[in-house]
Amino acid sequence: MIHKDRLQQHLNQMHALSTIEGIPGINRVAFTEQDWQGRAYLIDCLKELKLTIQYDNFGNVVGRYKGLNPSAPAIMIGSHTDSVPQGGHYDGLAGIVAAIEVVRALQTSNKRLESPIDIALFMCEESSRFGSATLGSQAMRGQLSKQRLIQLSDKTGLSLYEVLQQRGMDPEKVPHGSYHTPLKAFLELHIEQGLVLETTKHQLGIVTGIAAPTRYKVHIHGTAGHSGATPMTHRHDGLCAAADIILATERIAKAYEPTPVVATIGVIEATPGVMNVIPGEVTLGLDIRSISNTAKTDVAEDILAAITEISNTRQIPIDLELIANETPLMMSKTMLNAMETVANKGNYNYMTLPSGAGHDAMNWGDYTDVGMIFIPCEKGISHNPAEAINIDDLVAGTQYLLELVQYLDQQ
Repeated sequence: MIHKDRLQQHLNQMHALSTIEGIPGINRVAFTEQDWQGRAYLIDCLKELKLTIQYDNFGNVVGRYKGLNPSAPAIMIGSHTDSVPQGGHYDGLAGIVAAIEVVRALQTSNKRLESPIDIALFMCEESSRFGSATLGSQAMRGQLSKQRLIQLSDKTGLSLYEVLQQRGMDPEKVPHGSYHTPLKAFLELHIEQGLVLETTKHQLGIVTGIAAPTRYKVHIHGTAGHSGATPMTHRHDGLCAAADIILATERIAKAYEPTPVVATIGVIEATPGVMNVIPGEVTLGLDIRSISNTAKTDVAEDILAAITEISNTRQIPIDLELIANETPLMMSKTMLNAMETVANKGNYNYMTLPSGAGHDAMNWGDYTDVGMIFIPCEKGISHNPAEAINIDDLVAGTQYLLELVQYLDQQ
């Protein structure tokens, strides 16, 4: 049986470890002290369950609840430990405390399944620090090269390679540390981060597919100059070129059909950034997403072509740096049938829907069957201190997760 008080206790403890005085919201940014303290608390939770714990050189943690059949493939459940700066309290964390409670409920009822259960704590799912998302699960899949660890850096100039070293990891081993344990399924519970479930008054969402991002840094090499002394006809304004790119990005993504694609430029860094100087060097952060890889590729190609045209028209060199190019995941019919069977049997108020946000779950689709469960978040707000849930929805989602794990174990 799922206990609301235990779930709430974990949430309360993590909240206390994740705040910084004078700064709003949750601040478990990847590999910071708050993230490391939260990780330590969650590891203690796994130890209290007497799980066998494994660590990798990216900081990911897997705790195993042994099954009756040692050779059976495991069912992995979990989510990410980190948050965005000044973020919400339930993004990622809801899935971890649900996984812990599922194992606690099995232990309390003296029930052991045929399959082992692996609880996964993924590091660095958010792109906030290094500009690329789901890095922890990518590391577990052996998808991070040494070059990429050196290439990815935060705003202070520290590379991911250096940050791992600071945390006592060996980044040289990351490219060779992929997870090889057989899995029967990977399951992740997460807040929806959208309005659909709340608006339609559904308590659970069964995710049909997960959108994935393609991300670029766009480096615009304009020419800085005096804002008063340089005639308009003699300017190579980097920020004006950036404005053209931003509007072209919006126009191209909005016009694409029939599959929805979203494209966002959420970062603008202009140098020197003063009132009386024409902007020279400008860097943009471009994010393109869809649940269709074909649609995402088409829009990305059209945006890059527009950038080339803008560069030629304005006679301003523009360089592109690919940061991420991930593959969307469509859930298997086998998993969706299993999830709907369990939901109908338990009379859960559910609906099916796609995920516009990326998640660690999408990195496991070529390894095992993947299932993702959404619970509502109030007003669809996420990545924000105002992020909130109804704890009863988390209880229901965790109970459903428990029943789904037991159902899959019997298949």
